[in-house]
Amino acid sequence: MSYVSDLLERVIKRNPNEGEFHQAVSEVLETLEPVVKRHPEYIESGVLERMVEPERQIIFRVPWVDDQGKVQVNRGFRVQFNSAIGPYKGGLRFHPSVNASIIKFLGFEQIFKNSLTGLPIGGGKGGSDFDPRGKSNGEVMRFCQSFMTELFRHIGPDTDVPAGDIGVGAREIGYMYGQYKRIQNAYEGVFTGKGLTWGGSLGRTEATGHGVAYFLEEMLKAQGQSVEGKTVTVSGYGNVGTYLIEKINEMGGKVVTIGDEFGYVYDPDGIRGDKLDFLMDLWCIHRKPARTLADEFGLKWVEGKRPWEVPCDIAIPTATQNEIDETSAHQLVKNGCMCVAEAANMPSTAGAIKVFQDSKILFAPAKAANAGGVAVSALEMSQNSMRYSWSFEEVDKKLKSIMTNIYRKASEAANEYGVEGNLLAGANIAGFVKVADAMLAQGVV
Repeated sequence: MSYVSDLLERVIKRNPNEGEFHQAVSEVLETLEPVVKRHPEYIESGVLERMVEPERQIIFRVPWVDDQGKVQVNRGFRVQFNSAIGPYKGGLRFHPSVNASIIKFLGFEQIFKNSLTGLPIGGGKGGSDFDPRGKSNGEVMRFCQSFMTELFRHIGPDTDVPAGDIGVGAREIGYMYGQYKRIQNAYEGVFTGKGLTWGGSLGRTEATGHGVAYFLEEMLKAQGQSVEGKTVTVSGYGNVGTYLIEKINEMGGKVVTIGDEFGYVYDPDGIRGDKLDFLMDLWCIHRKPARTLADEFGLKWVEGKRPWEVPCDIAIPTATQNEIDETSAHQLVKNGCMCVAEAANMPSTAGAIKVFQDSKILFAPAKAANAGGVAVSALEMSQNSMRYSWSFEEVDKKLKSIMTNIYRKASEAANEYGVEGNLLAGANIAGFVKVADAMLAQGVV
């Protein structure tokens, strides 16, 4: 048994019943075999053993009172995974599916994603099994205040800087930041994704979606192709999906689907103009289901299915983990898909990724393709530290440069370690080496 296989076996044994975390660790470790063979110092110093174990895991009770005066109790999480290259950085997810495994997989992925940006940020993630859907503003506020009454003691501008994720938008960040400020009596850059009038950055709302489009553009350019004229299927319709569609439209592509866990909307003419304007606030502001778009504009609604059955040139999962399985991957290949770009975190199963690789489909892994959000979060941190604000054009220019460099790093690392064209391996290797070298330099901590 190889060193990597043995380590993976130990991770699984040590963290039972955490399938998502096992999947994330397995995907990374399997691509690092050539790295540890070339660099035995990583084995001798136990870098990988340390990297798969969070520096700190926090689980806490979140009691709050609903509008009927009844006490509700949720569970809060924060996993501070690795701070070798900077303070912990990663979003907070509010969704009923949240558990320790999901937060750990997200935090582990964040280590490498943040490393790829080239900015000084470590990996962390957090959230709660609280569901903001169907809740009043008062209920969301009371939950967020209770959540922050515990979390505040574990975060800070030079320690851990959370942001938003699924279920956590401008409203939730505002309520949490207000409570943090109230408790700490300090106005500091402890959150990113803040409102523009109180420390936020222009371009942050658009960053993840636009960043995916920039990475996709760079990947296609290397193959002598472009987004222009391509038919694109998108699964989600939240912040990431909406601004991704905006940028794909600007690049001359046509997005024909959006969806949620209940089904998907199909629009053969493309989601643009009034339809895109309507979509902009559908989830991010109003928390309404995707079907609302179909009802408003008389579009086709397909109940209980994912959009991967729709013929396309490019598929972009933007919703959640493991939304493309092996069956869906085969369907995409059969229908002529030539490229998959992951905008969500770990949206493709291991089986699906193998199908893409075996079929020679261009594949942009999540930790590279969707790093634009955390990159601009780090830029927001910089602006907060300087008490300064850059223009949208300045932020967008920096974002495009970062995404171009991420593609270059992943491609070059793949070539260096004999897996040319494998951006998944290249992204893992490039992200890992930077963090591993920092850990070596700092000793056994």
